Amino acid sequence: MAAQRLSSIVSQLTPGQTPLAKITSQNPDDVVITLAIRTPLAKGGKGGLKDTPLDGLVFKILEQVVRKSRIDPQMVEDICLGNVSDAKAAYYVRAACLAAGFPSTTAASSVNRFCSSGLKAVQDIANQIMTGSIEIGVAVGAEHMTTGGDRLTRPFVDEIVNSNQDAKDCLMPMGQTSENVGKDFNISREQQDRYAAESYRRAEAAQKAGWFDDEITPITVKLDGKDVTLTRDEGIRPGTTYEGLAKIRPAFPDFGDRSTGGNSSQVTDGAAAVLLMKRSKALEMNQPILAKFVGATVAGLAPRIMGIGPSIAVPKLLTKYGLTMDDIDVVELNEAFASMAVYCKDALKIPYEKMNPRGGAIALGHPLGCTGARQICTGLSECRRRKAKILLTTMCIGTGMGMAGLFVNEQL
Repeated sequence: MAAQRLSSIVSQLTPGQTPLAKITSQNPDDVVITLAIRTPLAKGGKGGLKDTPLDGLVFKILEQVVRKSRIDPQMVEDICLGNVSDAKAAYYVRAACLAAGFPSTTAASSVNRFCSSGLKAVQDIANQIMTGSIEIGVAVGAEHMTTGGDRLTRPFVDEIVNSNQDAKDCLMPMGQTSENVGKDFNISREQQDRYAAESYRRAEAAQKAGWFDDEITPITVKLDGKDVTLTRDEGIRPGTTYEGLAKIRPAFPDFGDRSTGGNSSQVTDGAAAVLLMKRSKALEMNQPILAKFVGATVAGLAPRIMGIGPSIAVPKLLTKYGLTMDDIDVVELNEAFASMAVYCKDALKIPYEKMNPRGGAIALGHPLGCTGARQICTGLSECRRRKAKILLTTMCIGTGMGMAGLFVNEQL
C-alpha cells in the first residue's frame, strides 16, 4: 500500500509547475509534520506552570509526544530544544528525553535564537532529515519565564560597545525597541491599544469556540504541592476592551509612552513539540501527515528596531519560493509588541482576516523559546479548521533579526 501511494505521489510531479504547485506537490523526500502539540500557556510567576521548571516542562511535552504519536521511541534519532533563558537547556532536554521513554540512542541538543528558537529547532531537525543525517526527529520549544529572563549580567566589552552604534544597540531592552518602532514609524498609542483589544477578542472567541482544543494536550503538574491538570490557556482576559487598555500606564516610561502591559506580549510559561520525518517514512509507518515543511529563513536588521524583523524575513522567504502574500492563507505573526505587529501587518499588506485569527502573544503569551513551535501548532490547527492550504509563521528576534517559516497543510 505504501509503495502504491509513493508511486502516486511521484506521478504528480510535472515540469513547468507554478511556484504554488511546486511547494504543494507531494514527493517521497518531503519533510513532513506528523504531530504538533503544545501545553496550555500559563501565566509566568503565578500560573499553573510556576512550579514546573524547564526540565519538567520538556519532560511533560516529550511524554505526550510518545503517548500521542504512538511511534516506537527508538525510531527517533534526535531531539532539538529551542530555549532562550536557561544555559542548562542542553542538560535538561537530554535527561528529559531519557526519562520520557526515549532510549539512550536518541540524541538531544538545544538551540537559542531568542524568540525564534522554537522555529529554529524545527528548521534544524528538518534540515537534518533533508540531508539524510537522520530519518525522524522531534523539535521542542519551551520556556519557563517564571524562573527568570535572559537579561545580560554585564555590558559588552569596550571594544564592542565603542565599535559602532548597531553593536552598542544590542544592549537595548526590548521595551525600548518597541518604543523606537512606535516613534520611528508613527504607530500611535491608540493604534496599539486597538490592535491589542482585537487580539484579546479573537483569543477569547477562539477559546470559547473550542478552537484551541486540538492543539493543546492537557498535562498534569504539581501546583502548590497538589496535582493539577491544565487544559486551557491562562492569559486570555475575557471582556478586554480598548477603553480598558487605554487606561493602563506606559510600561517603559524611560523610553516612551506607547507600549504598556496591555498591548505587549505576556510573561508566560509553556512548551510545544513538532514531530518530523520524511514523507516516505511517514507512509511506511502509517503516521498521519499534518503538513509539509517547505522552508524557513532568517534576516537581520538594525537592533534598535528589531520588532520589524518580520517585514524583512517574510519577503525574503516568499521570494525564495516565488510566492506573494496572496498565496498565503494563514499568517501567525508573533505579537511581541503591538507596535511591531501593527507595523508588520501594514508593511507586508497582510489582510487582517488571515493574520492571527485566534489572537496572538498579546492575549496568549510569549514563552520565548516556545513561541516558534507554538505558532506551528496554532497555525496548522487553524488551517485544518478552515481547510486552508498555506501557513506562514514569523517573528521578530532580539538584537535585530526576523525569522519566517512556510508550511503546507495537508489536513484537507
